[in-house]
Amino acid sequence: MASVAKRDVDPLRDDLTGLASVETAHRTLAAWQQSAIADGRTAPVHAMLIGLARFNAVNLAYGEDAGDGALVTTAQRILHFAEDEFEEGDWLAARLGGGNFLLAAHEACSRERWQWLAEALADAVAHPISGLGDAGNLRLWARIALMRPAPGEGPTMIFDRLAETLEEARTHKGRRILWSDRGLTVPGRRSAEVDADLLGAIDADQIEIVYQPQVSLDDGTIIGAEALARWQHPQLGRIGASQLFAIAERTDHVAQLSRHIAERALSDAASWNADLRLSLNITPADLASRSFAREFLKLIAESGHAPDRLTIEITEHSLVSDLERSAEALRELSAAGVQVALDDFGAGFCNFRYLKILPLDAIKLDRAMIDGITTDERDLAVLRGIVAMAKALGLKVIAEGVENEDQRAIAASEGCEYYQGYLCSKPLEHAEFLALLPEHSGLFR
Repeated sequence: MASVAKRDVDPLRDDLTGLASVETAHRTLAAWQQSAIADGRTAPVHAMLIGLARFNAVNLAYGEDAGDGALVTTAQRILHFAEDEFEEGDWLAARLGGGNFLLAAHEACSRERWQWLAEALADAVAHPISGLGDAGNLRLWARIALMRPAPGEGPTMIFDRLAETLEEARTHKGRRILWSDRGLTVPGRRSAEVDADLLGAIDADQIEIVYQPQVSLDDGTIIGAEALARWQHPQLGRIGASQLFAIAERTDHVAQLSRHIAERALSDAASWNADLRLSLNITPADLASRSFAREFLKLIAESGHAPDRLTIEITEHSLVSDLERSAEALRELSAAGVQVALDDFGAGFCNFRYLKILPLDAIKLDRAMIDGITTDERDLAVLRGIVAMAKALGLKVIAEGVENEDQRAIAASEGCEYYQGYLCSKPLEHAEFLALLPEHSGLFR
């Protein structure tokens, strides 16, 4: 097993949230720029500074524990957003202190894409945060400063300009996003245009389905894949699954989008070998529908895919509105052979009642539960506790976000059954996924 060292203070990581530290942010931005200079070009870097409005009031009103919990949740939302929208290795998420966060991308993107990403991230941060004691369902509103650094502007100048711009945004009521060159987009205009584009994209079959392999920790065999949605917008570039569904919610197109993804994925997976499983994400809107289970089982039957080769993944967010109705729908699917996994376990507040009343077969550990297990004894202790609880409940454990061999070795030795992450592969187009199978198993033929 990989060795685990006790960590007191890691200068490269923010101790509370696990995001990159200020020092790491400086180093990374400088490295991007120096690499570009060596190649005789300008580094394609965009940066945004996210500031939580009136964050200090949370500490004063509810205590530092509630404030820390809100920061951790916000950090996880920024992390998940970045993972969804950018290629691996081309972005940086850091906490700069207090309620201020940095998100930077090493990519050449348009001004309107960066503006749209800022609007989408502000919306994601503003979702209610629960499980913080007396704070109830807490909402934190973000103001965001944006910039595209000019040649010669190093990390210190980038941070200074973003800080000045964020302070200016705070002095103007109603302006939550401001460019460092004082440029503003008409509020809501771009979002409205993207909203209008979505239904046309669904009808034109422009929503891409990609598959991230899931791997047995016992023997390295690929046992299936999670289906994920992507949209290559003609002006804004790639839009990941989380924001895709956020757009669908605003336009009341969740049902159409969810059905489109399920139909495409089930059709692809129906041709897989019988030992391979498909995992599909289920939305809150799906579970809220009284006819969901019946219609979903009909969709499975029409696709020719066996129900017992399907896993549906649900998040805590999916269950908040009506837990009893969700449980009823899930029990109907489970009775037909469909397996159920609780996704993003450990990313935020977990209501352990879910583990008691839902027909779960597995939990998927959020990558936040995996990141530090090779360096921090506390993180390893948390992993051991969760795995022990899962075993007592008869649940399998899938480790997400496994990026290196040490993480894989520890997850295996501690009793996780499967893993998913860049150590095996990024999400792949269907043909690429099939081509990868012979390298990891003899299951596909």
